[in-house]
Amino acid sequence: MYLQPANGYVNTTRMIIGDRLRLLRETKKLSQGDIEKRTGLLRCYISRVENGHTVPAIETLEKLARAMEIPLYQLFYDGEEPPELPNLPKRKSADDIAWGSKGKEARFLGRMRRLLGRLEEPDRRLLLYMAQKMANR
Repeated sequence: MYLQPANGYVNTTRMIIGDRLRLLRETKKLSQGDIEKRTGLLRCYISRVENGHTVPAIETLEKLARAMEIPLYQLFYDGEEPPELPNLPKRKSADDIAWGSKGKEARFLGRMRRLLGRLEEPDRRLLLYMAQKMANR
């Protein structure tokens, strides 16, 4: 049975995760007290999660998965093997994105650093001010 909130929408997510946690715990033949000892979470909190009265944070789900000695994905996925990952485009690293991280830009940036090192502080501030004005055009 799912609770229906006042807005008319049925929020089954918290019930499903609670049901899944209970099923996995019982499959492992663990009591809520066992989970309490392994995680430090109060038994009443574990009960509230399993009964859908509380939505656990991801950190709490990680604790529960560790306590039941299962990978985190099994809380959300019912198969024996991990789900197949979609073929997503490779994300660029910070080094790929950062200007001046390689090539001609890196050489230019290195030369600027050496030259700025020779300037006095007031001249560096003036140069920075001018660069900010030029960048804002």
